[in-house]
Amino acid sequence: MAKTPTDIASLARSHTRTAIRTLAQIMKQPEAPYAARVAAAEALLDRGWGKPKQSHEAEMTHRYVVEIPPLLSNEEWQEKYSSSSSPLIDLKMIRP
Repeated sequence: MAKTPTDIASLARSHTRTAIRTLAQIMKQPEAPYAARVAAAEALLDRGWGKPKQSHEAEMTHRYVVEIPPLLSNEEWQEKYSSSSSPLIDLKMIRP
């Protein structure tokens, strides 16, 4: 009879201590080639606990600057706009 995914995860989790010990032993003995043991230990951990979540980092290099012109005083505004011969609003643009 086939095992359910829950049974497989449970069986893999039962080897967690051994897998961690194997990884620790490999980490402490860099002269020995343990590639196959590392792959097996990682496979057990991935099956039992799931793969680690991946994070992505990005550095933003764009910066936007918005310049706002200074406000005009009432006197400056009247001087600038009331003395002009052209109207402030072009009625031709509003009317069809």
